[in-house]
Amino acid sequence: MADEHDRPEGRGGGENGQSSTRARRVLTDIAPHAWEHPADKAALQAMRRIPVFDDVLKKIFGFFGEKPIRLAFQADAVRVSENQFPEVYRLYREALRTLDAPEEYPLFMSQTPMVNAGAFGMERPFIILNSGTRILLDDEELQFVMAHEIAHIMSDHVLYKTMTVLLINLANMGFPIVGLAARAVLVALLEWSRKSELSCDRAGLLATQDPEIVMRAMLKMAGGAQKDETSLQEFIVQAEEYRESGDVADQVFKVLNLLGRTHPFHVLRVAELRDWIESGEYDRIVRGEYARRGEPDPVYQEDLKAAASAYAEGAKDFLDSVTEAAKRAGSDFMSSLRR
Repeated sequence: MADEHDRPEGRGGGENGQSSTRARRVLTDIAPHAWEHPADKAALQAMRRIPVFDDVLKKIFGFFGEKPIRLAFQADAVRVSENQFPEVYRLYREALRTLDAPEEYPLFMSQTPMVNAGAFGMERPFIILNSGTRILLDDEELQFVMAHEIAHIMSDHVLYKTMTVLLINLANMGFPIVGLAARAVLVALLEWSRKSELSCDRAGLLATQDPEIVMRAMLKMAGGAQKDETSLQEFIVQAEEYRESGDVADQVFKVLNLLGRTHPFHVLRVAELRDWIESGEYDRIVRGEYARRGEPDPVYQEDLKAAASAYAEGAKDFLDSVTEAAKRAGSDFMSSLRR
């Protein structure tokens, strides 16, 4: 979509309302695995080993179908374009260009106060942006969020993300298709989903190319406050304290707090990004030293080695236990589907 040369990307649109111009490197032909977190890859590999995993997803896919799912997500939202939310559209196109996305995915604005966004779909992915996110974040912070969702599509996360949302909703409704095996799949999807967020945070940083913007967005999304009410430096210290805590009881509470969540805590996301920046990988990619599309992804074992300081092995162990639960429930689930 673009060349590799630095170019101005237009107005920064900070909270003071002043315009600013910064040069950003367009990451021509960047391969998604250049930004994917080792824990994301490990959790995905483990998830795919769960018995009946493919059967559950195929059954859900076949039950709903592509078009009804698109309508369900888009029916109460407005398509973003040059004429509808034009400033959001401009920022979105900049993010697409910087990440050299292969196409422009439909973007919709949904009227809801919850600060969130999501990439959904099956064969034709799209992005939903909540209006609460537009209100809370400034332009550059909003661009980080949109780039994060673009990365979910480029990393082929959207099918699993969509299935996660559907299974959560079905489980909350007590729908009969969500039996023990499907619940085991949902637990695995949630574990992977949290790790996939770490990958897309990296891509969002690559799109904005300013760590302060990303961490400021995390601070706002964690506390819901504006810049003059908070201290980014104190939030970073908080993130480091949470991550480095060695107390065993605290580690247990961290696991309990995460169960059922689709996203990791914002303070942990900030700590993970700081680790990635300090490793030098972020700077190397911005310099143009990154894997191109079509180049092989590092083998799985190498990913596990790279995850020594993350929690790829933790994800693997956790999902091994889910696998055992799925084995016990799988035959009952498949029998119920044949009735």
